[in-house]
Amino acid sequence: MTERTLVILKPDALQRALAGEIISRLEKKGFILVGAKLFRFDEALCRRHYAHLVDKPFFPEIVDYMTSGPCLAMVWQGPEVIAFVRSMIGPTNPLEAAPGTIRGDYGISTRKNVIHASDSLAAAEQEIQRFFPEGLADEQLKST
Repeated sequence: MTERTLVILKPDALQRALAGEIISRLEKKGFILVGAKLFRFDEALCRRHYAHLVDKPFFPEIVDYMTSGPCLAMVWQGPEVIAFVRSMIGPTNPLEAAPGTIRGDYGISTRKNVIHASDSLAAAEQEIQRFFPEGLADEQLKST
């Protein structure tokens, strides 16, 4: 089944010039990039995107980190793209991520783990709408 997922390259990915490598991995897997934009998180967007963490004592650290530099939001499309991308990025904690995964190869800590990806179809739909409220070209769905 063709799906879409949101992938965000976090500030450390861009600061360390990893965007090309990560995009290349997704392209080599056969996924199609159907939307991309450079943006900066502000506190309000952090509160919406990380609503499940707002009450955690470490939330201010997330805001500091996510607002520390630009991020790259992308929408990728392909068969079972959500599960494949989650497998490719590895667990949140890079110490638990296998070598060969994006976080296993490039992550530094649980917070500085270079990448976010939607974890379900429902989350992908919400997150894509959050970061691409203007929509995406529907004709791209037919190309895979």
